[in-house]
Amino acid sequence: MIVRIMGEGQVDVAPGDLAGLNELDERVEQAIESGDETAFRTALHALLEEARKIGKPLPDDDLEPSELILPPSDATMDEVKAMLGDEGLIPD
Repeated sequence: MIVRIMGEGQVDVAPGDLAGLNELDERVEQAIESGDETAFRTALHALLEEARKIGKPLPDDDLEPSELILPPSDATMDEVKAMLGDEGLIPD
């Protein structure tokens, strides 16, 4: 699955690794729902770090369509909240 991390580029994440990203996505959602900025920042950074760790970076000139888009690390809670769908940033 091709994942774009806004401001950084794309990574290819194996389908079997999506469960771990989903768990981190849930933490981001919970922090937004509770309005906890510290928990939000921690959860967002953990989600992005995991995507970087498990994803295989694609070359900048590779223009594969992104199946998922993750916010940049400096995104605000309101920006991420606007990106959330019914299933969070990462659908189940």
